[in-house]
Amino acid sequence: QVQLQESGGGSVQPGGSLRLACTTSGSIFDASDVSWYRQASGKEREWVATITAIGLIDYTDSVKGRFTISKSGAIYLQMNDLKPEDTAVYYCKAWKLGHWSYWGQGTQVTVSS
Repeated sequence: QVQLQESGGGSVQPGGSLRLACTTSGSIFDASDVSWYRQASGKEREWVATITAIGLIDYTDSVKGRFTISKSGAIYLQMNDLKPEDTAVYYCKAWKLGHWSYWGQGTQVTVSS
């Protein structure tokens, strides 16, 4: 079975940086699309970024210029210039639209002074 695990979350001050990683016990990243989502307490889940199997990348407007998604075995989300509104649980998702998807358990990111 496929299992995804996020790591790298923590607590930082505004303007700080974190690098999240998503790893898998399987071997699905090479041929799958992968996305990062986040969910703040009491809020709906929000899409953050995607890197597709063919290398296309997109971000939600609020993180453009600050976050970078990449693939190097694991899937990474480099987060720079963090803001309090970035506080959320971050999840990775490997997926093929209309066919299947796998979610990680999430990692907490807290941005506060």
